[in-house]
Amino acid sequence: MKRMLPNIITLLNLASGVIAVLFAAQNELVFAAYFILAGIVFDFFDGFVARILHVQSELGVQLDSLADMVTSGVAPGIIMFQLLRHAETDWSMTDYLSNFNQIDFLPFLGIVITLAAAYRLAKFNIDENQTHDFIGVPTPAMTLFVLSIPIITQYGQQEWAKEIVSSRLFLIIVVLLGSFLMNANISLFSLKFKTISLKDNAVKYVLIVLSVLLLIVFRVTAIPLIILLYILLSGVNNVMKRV
Repeated sequence: MKRMLPNIITLLNLASGVIAVLFAAQNELVFAAYFILAGIVFDFFDGFVARILHVQSELGVQLDSLADMVTSGVAPGIIMFQLLRHAETDWSMTDYLSNFNQIDFLPFLGIVITLAAAYRLAKFNIDENQTHDFIGVPTPAMTLFVLSIPIITQYGQQEWAKEIVSSRLFLIIVVLLGSFLMNANISLFSLKFKTISLKDNAVKYVLIVLSVLLLIVFRVTAIPLIILLYILLSGVNNVMKRV
């Protein structure tokens, strides 16, 4: 039973992802976001439990990757598809698609998120250089950015933020830039703590403190800001290592 516990947690991640896909397909994006968030939590704890119990296995690694493909690949892609369908815009691709029965093909751009996540996960499985730091933005981080959009739209208190995230142009930028960053050859520091030393984990403590401040000030709107802060601090950390 002890050996199966991490895999059971991974399956809960997969179940959360499947439920999120079903909600996203019905345009229930906030519920989909909640289940994706639950899946990301399960994704963190399956590896943690496996290490604590010393029951890591190749089966667990492969199962984890498959679960992540649904929770952090398929589900956010469908959410982005729905966001692009209903986004506010002054222009529409239908103006140029009269020969296709006025079908708006732009929302299908959301699938690029899924394709980029699949490529990153496959690359991560065979990459031996990501044992300490990440190369490219991790799929859960990009997924958190995507799921924050419907949450901000529903619960955000800043009207300027709602206007930004409801724009088609903003969503297109998120898809293209996010997909690129997931597979870009840039180093981002791992969030795992091997020690509690301030010297060894200074950048992580800075991220934690600033993230708490952002959450206090902006609440749910802070989620994408924290992801951007993580990328920015990783860049600063890379520069400091070279000095």
